[in-house]
Amino acid sequence: MKRREFIKNTAALASASLLPAPAWAFPEDRKLRTAHIGVGGMGMEDLSAVSSHGSVIVTSLCDVDSTALAAAKKLHPNAKVYSDYRKMLKEMGNAIDAVIVSTPDHTHAPASMMAMEMGKAVYCQKPLTHHVSEARALARLAREKDLVTQMGIQVHSFYDYKLATLLIQSGIIGKVSTVRAWSPKNWGYDGPAPEGSDPVPETLDWNLWLGTSAERPYKKGVYHPGNWRKLLDYGCGTLGDMGVHIFDTPYNALELDVPKTIKNSCRPPTGFGYPENNMVTYEFPGTKYTTDTLTWVWYDGPGAPGMHKDFGLPNMERIPEQGAMFIGEKGRLLLPHFMELPRLIVDGKYKNIDSEISKLEKAGNLGSPVRNYNTESPKHYHQFVDACLGKDECTAPFTYSARLTEVILLGVIAGRFPNKTLHWDSRKAKFEEQEANQFLDTPYRDF
Repeated sequence: MKRREFIKNTAALASASLLPAPAWAFPEDRKLRTAHIGVGGMGMEDLSAVSSHGSVIVTSLCDVDSTALAAAKKLHPNAKVYSDYRKMLKEMGNAIDAVIVSTPDHTHAPASMMAMEMGKAVYCQKPLTHHVSEARALARLAREKDLVTQMGIQVHSFYDYKLATLLIQSGIIGKVSTVRAWSPKNWGYDGPAPEGSDPVPETLDWNLWLGTSAERPYKKGVYHPGNWRKLLDYGCGTLGDMGVHIFDTPYNALELDVPKTIKNSCRPPTGFGYPENNMVTYEFPGTKYTTDTLTWVWYDGPGAPGMHKDFGLPNMERIPEQGAMFIGEKGRLLLPHFMELPRLIVDGKYKNIDSEISKLEKAGNLGSPVRNYNTESPKHYHQFVDACLGKDECTAPFTYSARLTEVILLGVIAGRFPNKTLHWDSRKAKFEEQEANQFLDTPYRDF
């Protein structure tokens, strides 16, 4: 089934009368009624953070795993429960204002599309979609329907990342020529596809877990609940997990769009899992904050990022386990991931930037740094809730996060063509290399 047909079919489940009142029409005491698709793992964190807002009422919960669903139901006993998000959205209709999508990557777009076609605000976990075509479709739909949307990149709302953005845009290191970003996480798999099948647990609806992806026999411990990120059909590897977080601040600070070329240095494709080690090189058109072109290099997997002169720190310090380094005309800015202040390096030495930070704090209304993830993480979710209620604006709406996701997914596709430079035509939304275009989309299974 083509993606367009899937959208048409799922949208038909909802009538026009199910559209919620627009956010600006909400009275002061109005509560935001939320529906949650995926409540295990990260979905439970999303549920907890969203529902911690005093103006939220959780009306419905959906998960294909009855164990996860039961745990969420204990926290919200008045919520109705479902295993199929399509049935939930159809039946709940007017009882939902906003939908939270916290599924594996391959279900992000199908679930979000259906909710958005019904006129619902959507908070979707990162990466926004599994395919480039889906990212563009969600951004277009959000724009056409003027919906409140937010991608789940919580650190986007953290002090250190907002500070780094202001520092870069203040010109503290001049125009930036290169960004190097890294994570040693290993959401890859270099082994063979499993053979045979195992009995599906009674607690799992395997057909609904597969959703729109191709039919495949169940194998214990391979897909659900923890390893889907490693596999081509369901996740986007380390780049699609940590890369979205770590790319976000440089991408936002430098006001980048999409790259002209992409090359991934990795092992040959296996057709099943993502490479365990990747070095992805992007070339971006210049912006007012960069040189004529910007080079961006991403490193992931065991041992990442390796050795490079740009990683040299004063006093022979080791670089942070994860982070990004901006290389500019007047110095370098190190942004560890996460909850550490950015550090300025000039001529091989750290430079005190307290006075610059003080100015930016006052001008940018940043407040002061807080080193507590449990208190900081809900800010991004609460911003979404407040935006739905007409009291704030989202800083990672789909119109922004779809472009960031597209960048990530182009690097993921490049992993299918090791050491080959791919040329991207943003206007046509196609590669010059025709063989790569088959990975921009995928048929949807009718399930």
